[in-house]
Amino acid sequence: MEKRGRRATASVTAMENHEAVGPDGNAHALLQEPKRAGSAEPAEPRPRVQRRHDTERRLAHDVDVWVASASADGVPHLVPLSFDWDGEALLLATPADSPTGKNLAATRTARLALGRTRDVAMIEGDVEVLAMDALPRQLGDRFAARSGFDPRESGPQYRWFRVTPRRVQAWREVNEMSGRELMRDGRWLV
Repeated sequence: MEKRGRRATASVTAMENHEAVGPDGNAHALLQEPKRAGSAEPAEPRPRVQRRHDTERRLAHDVDVWVASASADGVPHLVPLSFDWDGEALLLATPADSPTGKNLAATRTARLALGRTRDVAMIEGDVEVLAMDALPRQLGDRFAARSGFDPRESGPQYRWFRVTPRRVQAWREVNEMSGRELMRDGRWLV
């Protein structure tokens, strides 16, 4: 029988119970797709304050985010990366010479997608680039514990990318398109 670590075993158990394993190693309830009375009827729209709560919960408990960037000449690139949220910014890591690393360093901006297509939070943010040794050790340790990956062990080609949100939108269905903007110019609106 194959041996599994505590995190792997917790992940399998959590998936069976519709939960996610958080950075603390404990299972947390997943945000569920909205239930529908019939296949054509969307769920009732959530109030904006609930959308903010759901977005903050995802930031605190999800591990991966889709990162969209573009080169200086407009060539788009999309990649999933692990992240850590400290309450103010998302911390990402990728090689400096990768398309994403080059794009983020050149444009200093990113668009992130958190969640599924029918329950998404879109985050636009400003990017700060940091050398691996420029980040306080405890923040790197926290990232490694949360993601299960320590980029400091992958060599000097990696960089930290700190994304500070300036705009956040969240919606599930078309009935939540109105009022989807939760943050503008770096300030929560609700």
